[in-house]
Amino acid sequence: MKVFSGNANPHLAEDICASLSIPLSNVEVRRFSDGEIFVEVGENVRGKDVYVIQPTCPPVNDHLMELVIMVDALRRASARRITAVMPYYGYGRQDRKVAPRVPITAKVVAEMLMVVGVRRVLAMDLHAGQIQGFFNIPVDHLYAAPILIDYLGKTFKDNLIMVSPDAGGVERTRAFAKRLDTGLAIIDKRRERANESQAMNVIGDVSGKTAVILDDMVDTAGTLCAAAEMLKNAGAIEVHACCSHPVLSGPAIERLGNSAINSLVVTNSIPLHKAARECEKIKVLSVSNLLGEAIKRIHNEDSVSSLFV
Repeated sequence: MKVFSGNANPHLAEDICASLSIPLSNVEVRRFSDGEIFVEVGENVRGKDVYVIQPTCPPVNDHLMELVIMVDALRRASARRITAVMPYYGYGRQDRKVAPRVPITAKVVAEMLMVVGVRRVLAMDLHAGQIQGFFNIPVDHLYAAPILIDYLGKTFKDNLIMVSPDAGGVERTRAFAKRLDTGLAIIDKRRERANESQAMNVIGDVSGKTAVILDDMVDTAGTLCAAAEMLKNAGAIEVHACCSHPVLSGPAIERLGNSAINSLVVTNSIPLHKAARECEKIKVLSVSNLLGEAIKRIHNEDSVSSLFV
């Protein structure tokens, strides 16, 4: 087994290798003066089972091209099988046509990875589960739920209620509520355009309770902060939030700082930028052991299904 990392999240790759008790393999990823990416694999991978850890987080296009070029270099170096480990799948929100003459970019990314030589994908908390169907190769879809549920169960004991920020997240939130033995509330949200939303109504009784908003990612935090304000107005004592992917772009940190949210729990699928690391409301949980266990089971041809919870 060989594990490589691009520049997207090297600290996560190091933690995964530590959990596997193997060294992180050597690869040079740099840029020419005009911005083109150069990759040179620093060790023999002929006949090896290779894993490339590269979430396609911002800057998305740079990290996606790094992944594609690394896979091409490994394929040409005669790696036996190349698995793309993508804790965060960029372009995942564009998973269907929502208007005339628009692309399905999640499918485009899948096609790119397959054409260049990826033979298996390990992803976590895809924005839409049907993205797995865009691939003609095996896709192992992990969930950060066990880690988040463990934290929530230990941190919040009484009067907890799970809140879905929109109708699309109800199934995910209901699963959390069931395992935590709590109630469920839903925010009725109307989205006018991308990265802009208007929360309209709270469905469910949150009065006198600690509300936890659950989402797969937080981008500009507009939805999250509007939902928190509505929950406070509906009588919630405290409002917390948790998500798998802390994209936190644009005005997200400023919005979080000025919002009614007491804390935001995230995973390290994406590295936090400087402003996010300095935000006292954000707590990071590690998914390195989960990903490391999945990689070990894939390599040993063992079942990964017990991790899909």
